[in-house]
Amino acid sequence: MNKATFAAGCFWGVEATFRRVSGVVATQVGYMGGWKERPTYEEVCSKATGHAEVVEITFDPAVVSYDELLQVFWDCHDPTQLNRQGPDIGTNYRSAIFCHSSAQEAAACASRDREQNSGRHSRPIVTEITAAGAFWRAEEYHQQYLEKHSGSCHW
Repeated sequence: MNKATFAAGCFWGVEATFRRVSGVVATQVGYMGGWKERPTYEEVCSKATGHAEVVEITFDPAVVSYDELLQVFWDCHDPTQLNRQGPDIGTNYRSAIFCHSSAQEAAACASRDREQNSGRHSRPIVTEITAAGAFWRAEEYHQQYLEKHSGSCHW
């Protein structure tokens, strides 16, 4: 099994999107890319920790490739919005790919370039591509939130 970590706005909807992908065997939401250890949701939302809301994905590469997951990532949000997605505003809602290896970084950069040149976006892609750091699992009530509450996000 391999891991992939993406930030694409509110983690509830992003997690629900990836859970529907064949080959994704597990997901968990949390925080990455900041400087505070063990941040809480309230701290991350205060924009004082530098973290993004992320989804950590465990996937079977024999069923789904990292490139296919990257395409789901590009399709599930607007990567041209800096530090926001829809009505959610702040660095915690930024678009980011957190890479777990140099191969993932190369694939992410190539994928971003293909996406930028696809003609689908009228503005430049602002997605951050960086090495994965510490993953801090979000509070339990955030895990699979939309499944637990039969809800949907604004996306």
